[in-house]
Amino acid sequence: MVKEVWPWLSGGLLITLVAALAAPAWVAAGCAILTLFLASFFRDPRRRIPEDPDLIVSPADGKVVRIAQDPPGYPPGSRCISVFLSVFNVHVNRAPADGRVESIRYTAGAFLPAFAEKASDANEQNLIRIQTRRGEIAVKQIAGLIARRIRCWTSTGSTVARGQKIGFITFGSRVDLYLPPGARLLVAVGDRVRGGTSAVASMPHVMEPG
Repeated sequence: MVKEVWPWLSGGLLITLVAALAAPAWVAAGCAILTLFLASFFRDPRRRIPEDPDLIVSPADGKVVRIAQDPPGYPPGSRCISVFLSVFNVHVNRAPADGRVESIRYTAGAFLPAFAEKASDANEQNLIRIQTRRGEIAVKQIAGLIARRIRCWTSTGSTVARGQKIGFITFGSRVDLYLPPGARLLVAVGDRVRGGTSAVASMPHVMEPG
């Protein structure tokens, strides 16, 4: 489990204990089930990262809900893959490729349902730009209707490895992955992906930074 679990888990265990001592059995059982759900939500399973250096992996677990061509603010030919994370998915975010973190930009915003297309622009978000030998790749962490906590576990100037854990979003959320021109998509809308494990694109041609 990720370290962010402890305030939630401690509170859940305390409420369960109080309910067990002073409330009907069904109330205590409900509190125990909720506490187990919280523990499950904050799980952090080990992942086997693909070794092929040409592969770009998904930054998050969930369902591909949108693939956009030429997203605003990115070079012509760029793509954006949007992954929706339900409350049942693992919410650890991972680096899609080896590279150097060029910038991190947090933007306050709304809390629309994360599966809505407008969520990518309107919701609270954190944009991590990573310079790789295959061009710049960006990961946008987006809060959802319930999520009110975006955690970033990396910093500007840091070197990250493909599949490395770089952040966490509490409860249902969304992660957008921006790919440079020349990326060959390996997923389609409706596909389910796993962070650090599922290859979502291939970049066979090396592009030196700058």
